[in-house]
Amino acid sequence: MNDIAFPLVEQAVDLLRGVAKITPVFTSRTLDEMSGARVFLKCENVQLTGAFKFRGAYHAVTRLIATHPGRTFATISSGNHAQGLALACLVHGAATHVVMPKPFSAMKYQGALGYGAIVHIAETRDDAEVQLRDVVENTGAMVVHPFNDPLVIAGQGTIMMELLDQVKELDAVLAPVGGGGLLSGLCIVAEACRPRMELFACEPAGAADAIQSVGQNRLVPMPNPRTIADGLRTSLGNRTLPILRRCLAGFFLVQEEEIVEAMRFARERLNLEIEPSSAVALAPLLRREPGLAAKRVAVVLSGGNVDRSSPGTALDGRKDR
Repeated sequence: MNDIAFPLVEQAVDLLRGVAKITPVFTSRTLDEMSGARVFLKCENVQLTGAFKFRGAYHAVTRLIATHPGRTFATISSGNHAQGLALACLVHGAATHVVMPKPFSAMKYQGALGYGAIVHIAETRDDAEVQLRDVVENTGAMVVHPFNDPLVIAGQGTIMMELLDQVKELDAVLAPVGGGGLLSGLCIVAEACRPRMELFACEPAGAADAIQSVGQNRLVPMPNPRTIADGLRTSLGNRTLPILRRCLAGFFLVQEEEIVEAMRFARERLNLEIEPSSAVALAPLLRREPGLAAKRVAVVLSGGNVDRSSPGTALDGRKDR
C-alpha cells in the first residue's frame, strides 16, 4: 500500500475504536499566562504503552494480519514503536521480533519484553539492519516500519481526528518531528478538515535534519544527532518528506536546555510526566514564540516513558526509532 490519504485515516479511526485510548486534552491557566497563547495539550503520554506509537502499530497489524498467514511481525526500534508493535501483536495473538540497536532505554526494553516481544540486541544501527533481514528470512515476518509506512501514518492521524472533536477553532498545532510519521498523520487530517490551520514541526537543534530535508526537498541524513530527545534522532523517510513539505507552516528549533526546562515545567507546574521528545513541542510556547501569541494552540505530547533509572538520555549520538 503506497497511498496515504484521508480515507485511510477514517478507516484507522474505526479499527482503533474501543482499543486505543481517546486521550485527554489538558489546559492550564499558568501555561497560558507564560506562553501568551491559549494552549491545549493532547496527552498521548497516557496512551497505551505510554506513547502515540501504539496507534500506528495497531492499525498496521490489524490491516496486515488478515493477509499475512505467518502472523509474525518485525521492526527495528529501541523505543516506543517497539512497545507499541509488541502490544498490538499481543492483542492479535501474533509474534513480534524487535531488533534493538544500542544504546536503548532499559525501561522500554523491559516494556517490549513484557508485551511478549522477542528482542534481538544489535551493537550498531548497521548491525540492526542485518539482524532484521535475518529475522525476516528465518521467520517470514512482515516488517512494520516505525514511521515510513502508510498504515502507521494513518494510525497516527487518528490523534488529529480526536483533537478536532475535542477543541474547536484551533489556530495551530505543534508536534515533535523525528521520522515524521506523527506529523504526517496530523497533516493529512488537517489538510482535509482544517486547511487553514497551521502545523509546526518542533525539532532539537542538535538533530536538525528534518528542517534541512524539507528546505532542500531531499532526505538529509543526520549521522551524529546530539540530543536527549531519543525519539527524534532518526531522519525523515521518503513517504513522510513530501507530506511535510506540502503541509507544514514552519519549524521551531529547540535547544537542549529548553528541552530539560520544558520537562521540568510539565512535571512541577502541570503534574505531567513527559519524555524529552514531547518537551521539544512544548518548549516554543514556554519561550513565547511571537508567531504563536494570542492564538489557540494545541501541542501533541507524544509520550511519557521517562527512564529515571538510567542515564540513557546522554548525548551519545545514536538513533532511536
